[in-house]
Amino acid sequence: MNVHKNARLTPTGRVLMIERIESGWSVKQAALASGVSEQTAYRWLNRWRGGDRHLQDRSSAPQRCPRRLGEDQIEHIARLRRERRTSPAIARALGLALSTVGLVLRRLGLNRLDRLTPPAPVIRYERDRPGEMIHLDIKSLGRIARPSHRVTGNRRDSVEGIGWEHLHVAIDDCSRLAYTEVLDGLGREHATAFLERALAWFGRLGISVERVMTDNGSAYRSRLFAQTLQQAGVRHVRTRPYTPRTNGKAERFIQTSLREWAYARPYASSTQRNQAIGPWTDAYNLTRPHSALGGITPFQRLNNLIGNDT
Repeated sequence: MNVHKNARLTPTGRVLMIERIESGWSVKQAALASGVSEQTAYRWLNRWRGGDRHLQDRSSAPQRCPRRLGEDQIEHIARLRRERRTSPAIARALGLALSTVGLVLRRLGLNRLDRLTPPAPVIRYERDRPGEMIHLDIKSLGRIARPSHRVTGNRRDSVEGIGWEHLHVAIDDCSRLAYTEVLDGLGREHATAFLERALAWFGRLGISVERVMTDNGSAYRSRLFAQTLQQAGVRHVRTRPYTPRTNGKAERFIQTSLREWAYARPYASSTQRNQAIGPWTDAYNLTRPHSALGGITPFQRLNNLIGNDT
């Protein structure tokens, strides 16, 4: 039982007070000893003499609610809501107060329209072979000229925008091996050049890339990017529009890199931050255990699959 934080008596204390009264104490004396009013003591005494030997707290909810909505009315509200009607429209249709309809919808968990449609089931997949699918993505980061107010805590240290630089990532779906670069742009030339270097890097590890998955960014839809993939004999797979979870491994890697590298500590400049991405990526591949791989590193996973000793 949850006892109110300001309650003077617990059920045990109430029984003790009544036992004192039954043993000869006056109601006034027993109430004073228990730190409650005489009126409160009489209330618990009447409960006791009425046969209640536990003196537990009772619900404060009324025993009768003549104006309570019936189950059929509540079901009618829910049915209209599932037709995507608004609360005012439901209230007008049923002749009810808007506040009543809102209370019912909150109780049913239907007060937000997005709750009418169940979330799409999470579909997790993992390719069987290294190189069967490589995920590419880009994350833009603001350049750093000097520590700003977010680091120093002084609003006078605000820094005007000085442009952007872009983290390009390539993740092997099977082994989770990652290749990263921070480049000045995210156009077709930068994305294509990064693709070529990523394919070469995976190739040196013995990984033959079969497919590349990207979103529908303009750089990835360019003719230059398509020609490079065609020359390398790699199939291009695009995510569904407005569905970033399709490329979830790259999205998750970017979140991890932002947390453990980009925003892990204050950097004095963009150069200092960029110099840290290489060692961090090496640690991610070689020493950082990966929960999705059973606690081993991506490089260990690769070795287990293809016996790579590089």
